[in-house]
Amino acid sequence: MPGLARIGDLVDRVRATGLPVEVEVHTADPVPPLPAHLDLCVYRVIQESLTNVLKHAGPATATVTVEHRPGAVTARIVDDGRGVVEQSWPEPGYGLLGMRERVRLYGGTLSTGPRADGGYVVQVTLPVPVRS
Repeated sequence: MPGLARIGDLVDRVRATGLPVEVEVHTADPVPPLPAHLDLCVYRVIQESLTNVLKHAGPATATVTVEHRPGAVTARIVDDGRGVVEQSWPEPGYGLLGMRERVRLYGGTLSTGPRADGGYVVQVTLPVPVRS
């Protein structure tokens, strides 16, 4: 099943399309593994965000930053694209809506939007149960 352990494979596939992607992962030590549903949720948000960069950002680079700390996991996907001049996709998708619904299901937050200096940012934060 996809999860953060397979983020390298996902990024390699995206890089193969020509999009430069950098990845930073920060974890507390020790931090227990994420529950499977949260691990999949974060992976899917990263996957959809990188797909959106490919579809909508035009020439761009992307950075994925993941922070896994006791009590929360956060992923931030940032691109420096300028957007495509003409929409090349026939119909708008439901990617952002789907991400928002998935994240809400697990009590998390999702923020998305253009950056002041160009590009776009997606950030997801999910609460992680702390085991005693």
